[in-house]
Amino acid sequence: MQHSAKHIADRIRLMISTKQFQVGEMLPSTRELGKQLGASFHTVRKAYQQLADEGLIESEQGRGFIVTHQSTQLDKSERLELGAEKIQILLEELIGYGLDESEVEAIFEEQMSFMEWPDRIQSIATVGETIELAKLLSDSIKNQIGVKSSVIKSADYDDLIRYDALFVPIYLVNEFRNLSESIRVLPVVFHYDADVLLSIIDRSGIEAIGLVTAEEETIPKIIDELKTLIKFEGAFVAGATYGKSLPLFVRNTDLIVYTPASARLVEAKIPEKNRIKLEYIISEKSAETIRAELWDQ
Repeated sequence: MQHSAKHIADRIRLMISTKQFQVGEMLPSTRELGKQLGASFHTVRKAYQQLADEGLIESEQGRGFIVTHQSTQLDKSERLELGAEKIQILLEELIGYGLDESEVEAIFEEQMSFMEWPDRIQSIATVGETIELAKLLSDSIKNQIGVKSSVIKSADYDDLIRYDALFVPIYLVNEFRNLSESIRVLPVVFHYDADVLLSIIDRSGIEAIGLVTAEEETIPKIIDELKTLIKFEGAFVAGATYGKSLPLFVRNTDLIVYTPASARLVEAKIPEKNRIKLEYIISEKSAETIRAELWDQ
């Protein structure tokens, strides 16, 4: 779907008012959001400028646009005037479709009953077998689609039910069928970035690959996946970070593969040529579903 500047501004305004974007937070760059939504960066910039004119965001030199207020700075009379104009346009359109007064009233009453919906988009979590795997998926959703989420372990059932929507890896969906009546469960199909896998394979002469994670329990899951995908005939050595320390094997390993959760420590201590960060790519179908839920309504 091609998004107009007005549509993008409307969606971001709602996300700001419902605190999915907080005061002080940087919005995605115009090029980044344009790529995520299939719109030109000129269209996104026009949307951002509209929000800036309303006092919700402002441009910071060399950084981009930052959220400055949680709600529009229009005064009450301006808000009422703007609302009346929009209602009038909508009523004319509904009448044009042949709806009578009672039907219009019924629609408004029904939609007013859904006014809790904006609160729902505040509580989204990405599920993983470990917090680290959940973060790996959550980061990819944020980077590729522009939607933020908390992270949570699939085993933490009592915490799961606090959320109104869950991004769930497709292979875990059956575990959440019983929640689908009360929580929006969104299955996510994803795979490792092909460029990352090729970068690993292309390192000829490597006898061992080191895997660094932030959690010990993440290690077997990732190693099993990598062994299946890259058919590596050498050895894997693996370990989790501890405090500010990396596993000792990194000193004697030619290539370190690492997770986003361990990135700060790895990237501070391992030369770029000797490290590769693991990243997921969200399938286009899953990306379309997420956009439809949070951008296209």
